Amino acid sequence: MKRILTVLLTIAALAAMASLAAAAPARVDLRDCRQQARIHEGRMTGQLTPREAARLNRGQRHVHRMEMRADANGRLSMRERGRLDRAQDRQSRRIYRLKHNARVA
Repeated sequence: MKRILTVLLTIAALAAMASLAAAAPARVDLRDCRQQARIHEGRMTGQLTPREAARLNRGQRHVHRMEMRADANGRLSMRERGRLDRAQDRQSRRIYRLKHNARVA
């Protein structure tokens, strides 16, 4: 009985870890989508000049390529996830700064 309980708990723990690993790329994609929307909204409202928007879009492509390289083996390690989070944090700050720099299109 104790052995069966141990096996069931092990299976549950592995399933939980697998679901967290599978959720990481989805979280990265959702954040990327929200940042793209912020860039588009800034362009439409005139908060971003065409040049600023192009620069931010290049940054988003860079983050996307980082994600593709990190996920090439089918899983993201904690180190890769941290690098992606930091890159997206930097990109988010850039979007904010360029949207609030008092330049108008």
